Amino acid sequence: MLAIKPNCEYCQKTLPADAQDAMICSYECTFCSDCVKSVLRNVCPNCGGGFSARPIRPKHDRRQGVSLAYHPASTTEVHTKYSLEEITAFSEAIKNIAPKDR
Repeated sequence: MLAIKPNCEYCQKTLPADAQDAMICSYECTFCSDCVKSVLRNVCPNCGGGFSARPIRPKHDRRQGVSLAYHPASTTEVHTKYSLEEITAFSEAIKNIAPKDR
């Protein structure tokens, strides 16, 4: 089950569970769409994968026990350990390789 992390790991923007600009990689690294486009260039600085829009977990359980009320979003903030220089060098090296081929 997705953790639904509460923030962009780069710029620290708050990304609530219903944020439409939250992006994740296959390891659930979470960044805002602005950072994915302008800083990361669709390259996850942690794994090298690409990003997809993070799904929005339902607020209300339309099926019993299946909603944010039963499976709340994480409150633990995550911060990238890489500097802008490291991120730039990493993304420059592989940004032109399609995510499916990385």
